[in-house]
Amino acid sequence: MFAIQKAYLNGSLSKDKWSNNIIAGLVVGVVALPLAMAFAIASGVTPQAGIYTAIIAGIFVSLFGGSPVQIAGPTGAFIVLLSSIVVNYGFDGLQIATMMAGVMLILMSIAKLGTVIRFIPTPVIMGFTAGIGVTIWVGQWPYFFGFPQLPYIPHFHEKLWAMIQSLPYSDIPTLGIALLSLIILLVLPKIPYINKVPAPIVAMMVATVIQAVYQFPTVLTIGSAFGGIPQGLPAFSVPHFDFDKILTLIGPAFTIAMLGAIESLLSAVVADGMSGTKHESNTELFGQGLANIFVPLFGGIASTGAIARTATNIRQGGNSPIAGIVHAITLGGAILLFLAPYAVYIPLASMAAILFIVSYNMSDAPRFIRMLILAPRPDQIILLLTFFLTIFTDLVVAVNVGVVLAVLQFMRKMVNTIDVHEASCDELSEQIKHEITLHPDIMVYTVEGPLFFGAISAFDRALSSIHKDPKYLIIRFVKVPFVDLTGLRILRGIIEELQKRDIEVLLSDVSYDIRREMYKSDFLDVLGRHHMYRLFDSALHKAEHDLALKDGKEV
Repeated sequence: MFAIQKAYLNGSLSKDKWSNNIIAGLVVGVVALPLAMAFAIASGVTPQAGIYTAIIAGIFVSLFGGSPVQIAGPTGAFIVLLSSIVVNYGFDGLQIATMMAGVMLILMSIAKLGTVIRFIPTPVIMGFTAGIGVTIWVGQWPYFFGFPQLPYIPHFHEKLWAMIQSLPYSDIPTLGIALLSLIILLVLPKIPYINKVPAPIVAMMVATVIQAVYQFPTVLTIGSAFGGIPQGLPAFSVPHFDFDKILTLIGPAFTIAMLGAIESLLSAVVADGMSGTKHESNTELFGQGLANIFVPLFGGIASTGAIARTATNIRQGGNSPIAGIVHAITLGGAILLFLAPYAVYIPLASMAAILFIVSYNMSDAPRFIRMLILAPRPDQIILLLTFFLTIFTDLVVAVNVGVVLAVLQFMRKMVNTIDVHEASCDELSEQIKHEITLHPDIMVYTVEGPLFFGAISAFDRALSSIHKDPKYLIIRFVKVPFVDLTGLRILRGIIEELQKRDIEVLLSDVSYDIRREMYKSDFLDVLGRHHMYRLFDSALHKAEHDLALKDGKEV
């Protein structure tokens, strides 16, 4: 169910609730202006591309997303990735990759992967977001300090060293405006009453007024760098599609889709906690997919759910898609149509100061340090590895390596939960609620834990402890939640080995789901179709009956 449908059904669109949402939308629109421009500039595109993105994505996600309070637009998480795509493939390539990512997000929604993506391990998410934060921070040094133009340097450590060497050549007026903006951003939120005014817009306006009055020739502005912002709404334009370029951009597009999915779902979870709502993960992916398909058609860049703007929306009383739509109208109407002429004086140094704060918030340094100290050793390694790979190599490599290591660590823990042990008569009597005495030629083993490929060591340890082979071995699946194909193959091999030792194997307490998997595979061809029972008593009766018949024949 889309956000607008859900809001209509629960009464959030009623006229008595318009005022709060309109006010929230106006505030978020003002907050979004400097952020949208800063993110666009840092991504290597024009500032208006960020505003266009916030307008189009804000409307589409508010209407067709899975959260009634989600505010979408350009975000800091995309900066490193998008700037790399612009350098390697140009703005046209970025638009094509964004549209491809939108299609991938819709396919993820159809495949119902929303709930899966939400559970990417915390050390991986914290590692790459902190790494992105550090990369953004260092990347803004030229604008903050006013360095002379540096050549393109692909590697982070070389770029950092070149900037450190450039520090003595900082431009004083640029650095002064940047420091003043940074002070406003840090101090204003701590002043009572005044802190209700968004600090980024105040910092940007103060810096703009100073530059407009003094006209420092060495201070880089939106006017001198980009020629200003066009006054008017964006024109519809379809990027030129080329099959070879599409194939080349599959990797970057998938990275945009994955990062967008993670960021938007994290934002939706935060919004749920703040507003008491419950978002629809797969619908959220659908809305984000639609936004990323249409945004490039109007000159925008990749978008996703923005945690800071969504939180601002909720704090201002926004509780329906009306706030997101008003935020888009505020950016498109009031700002693009009326304030664009004054944008030529906005110093890029003030944008850099805003991104300094954004990068610090992204890195979440206190939580990062706390996890580094308190988390288990494997999580610490995954956190640091993802962090440094994000900085020194590539976001795709970092996330892939982090997720693979987290999965391997999870499987190691799962292996340790598997328990295969011989069940005593007392244990069995207690579980099945009546006294039993096992025949000397009957042995019972209990399996507890998931039966997957990691179970082989547990089976090997248990079965190697059998000193005298019984004639019947009953394996109880009492606490086996699931089984995979590899686990069935391993169990099949174990049963074949036992059969070679003239041990007849019976299975009991097998759940419906596991029985279905066994019927679908060729497992029962080895076990025998009459050797699997739902209840332990039935399996035990079968073994005792067959032994009695054999004893009778021998007599």
